[in-house]
Amino acid sequence: MASTGMQIFGFVLALLGIMGAMVATVLPNWKVSADVGSNIITAISQMQGLWMDCTWYSTGMFSCTLKYSVLSLPAYLQTARTTMVLCCVLAAMGLCLASLGLKCTRWGGGRRSKRHAAIASGGCFVTAGFLCLVPASWFTNEVITNFLDSSVPESNKFEPGGAVYVAFVSAGFLFMGGCIFCMSCSGKRHGPQDMVLLPPPDKLLLKQQQQQQLLQQQQQQELQHQYCSLSPLDNKTGYSLQDYV
Repeated sequence: MASTGMQIFGFVLALLGIMGAMVATVLPNWKVSADVGSNIITAISQMQGLWMDCTWYSTGMFSCTLKYSVLSLPAYLQTARTTMVLCCVLAAMGLCLASLGLKCTRWGGGRRSKRHAAIASGGCFVTAGFLCLVPASWFTNEVITNFLDSSVPESNKFEPGGAVYVAFVSAGFLFMGGCIFCMSCSGKRHGPQDMVLLPPPDKLLLKQQQQQQLLQQQQQQELQHQYCSLSPLDNKTGYSLQDYV
């Protein structure tokens, strides 16, 4: 029961992780304009994400521009796109395998196949967490390095946005969910619970022997019944033969 509860807890953490990773992938605020120097009194707030750049005006208008050209993007942004998409795909595969490897479910085969599915799902979650952590760390490093560069004008300085923090939290959830799934089925367990899904050979042999005995008894009863039904005729014919003699 304890391992089953831990698996459910890990499944919930992994589900939160994939939801956070998907939200972070589409959010446009991976970095936001920093309020320093003359930017404090500016009437424009800029945000940049993996797929679009958005601008928020003081009048309440909000406009976004998609990043169509992939080759014109910097290396860290291209890497962030690729790794976040792979993170979502691997996490989704991990959820499918985890649903088969949960001990509280009936589908997924026997105990051994469930154990393998749980370990595979844990590996998918850990890998997805790593893929989510790499772009968040690289993106944060580039933003901070650009912010501390004195040659960059203050109007072009940005700071990490909310999407980066969502990606960090999602990576942590995926790591924890993957570790829980891997540890819940890490070793072999012996005992009566391991034989729940296995057919009991002794009972099968006893049933087969009982069925054979029943068949033999039925055959013997049928033979006796046939003999009893024929014996009076034989006696009569015997008496008639003696009369003739």
